[in-house]
Amino acid sequence: MEKIGFYAGSFDPFTNGHLQIVIKAAQCFDKIIIGLAYNSEKEVRLDKEKMRNAIEETIEELNLKNVEVTLYDGLTAEEAKKWGANILIRGLRNGTDYQYEENIAENNEKIFGLDTCYFRAGDLGYLSSSLVMELWNNNVNIEAYVPKQIAKLINEKNNN
Repeated sequence: MEKIGFYAGSFDPFTNGHLQIVIKAAQCFDKIIIGLAYNSEKEVRLDKEKMRNAIEETIEELNLKNVEVTLYDGLTAEEAKKWGANILIRGLRNGTDYQYEENIAENNEKIFGLDTCYFRAGDLGYLSSSLVMELWNNNVNIEAYVPKQIAKLINEKNNN
């Protein structure tokens, strides 16, 4: 059976921490689907279509042939099942993330029969999408924290 992992998030923006999780997961799974979620509870900072394109360019540049990107609305577990995923992929920065993610994982297992695989953020555990945008909003160069395609997208937002 093909091992398909579904890595979901709002990715607003997609950071080097997210990318590190994708690279690690791509070594463990036959196929990875990055699910770029519309989250009605979060204010959207960047256009989702443009973010998907920038993530796809990043994945292509890294030659990660077993990784795809999709946009979706609704429950993550249901979208994962549509893609044939058997495992949800999550990144962990710290113990607080673990407690939060473990509650969700337990529900996804009981309700949808999907297990969750955690990958450590490692040396990028301090990095979050919110931090990147806070730095950018305060005129700090963010190129060390996001892939170059994402930095270009964020900087274009500033020029619009």
